[in-house]
Amino acid sequence: MDIQEPPRQVPPGQIKIENALRTLLEQKDFNSITTAEIARTSGVNEALIYRYFKDKRGLLHQVLANDLKRFVYQIRVEIDRRSGALEKLRLMIRLHFYYYAENRIFAKILLLEVRNYPAYYESETYKIVQDYSKMILKIIQTGVRNGEIKQHIDPHPIRQAILGGIEHMCLPGVIFGGHIPADQYADDLFEIIAKGIANKSATASIHHKEA
Repeated sequence: MDIQEPPRQVPPGQIKIENALRTLLEQKDFNSITTAEIARTSGVNEALIYRYFKDKRGLLHQVLANDLKRFVYQIRVEIDRRSGALEKLRLMIRLHFYYYAENRIFAKILLLEVRNYPAYYESETYKIVQDYSKMILKIIQTGVRNGEIKQHIDPHPIRQAILGGIEHMCLPGVIFGGHIPADQYADDLFEIIAKGIANKSATASIHHKEA
């Protein structure tokens, strides 16, 4: 996608530090990266890392937050162009798979690394994840109200099934570096979800659009 998030207003030194961590994460595991390496790679004084981010993990959370902000912003723009809750969910699922497929380092950190630390649940990254989750729930609830989605199914487990399905389907590829067929996975998961939650008229409308 060529959609760009509005530019951030941050000090140049902070941007250099964030970019340095991104570069180092492509080469080695987060736990083996030192603040001295980050400072050396960024070309700034090591003290600036603690000034802007408090510690190395704070820097990681900030980099993840910035990456997720772009991802959520792009999804919001794209789904606003679609009509119908099921069409929005279909697109969201596809874009989410592509995010994990094309951003393996951040996918691995998000799925396997940061969730093991209590500080993550107080970070901006977690707040963005929560906002994204609420956005999905709102789409589902809208689908229930407009008759696309069955009313007797609680929207919350639908959301969990979508997010859990995406994560579990991508996890082997993220861990072992294997191929993640984003389009195939998206089509398969959406079909599974849609067959369970969609009213017959809504399902027929989707298949008509595909044809």
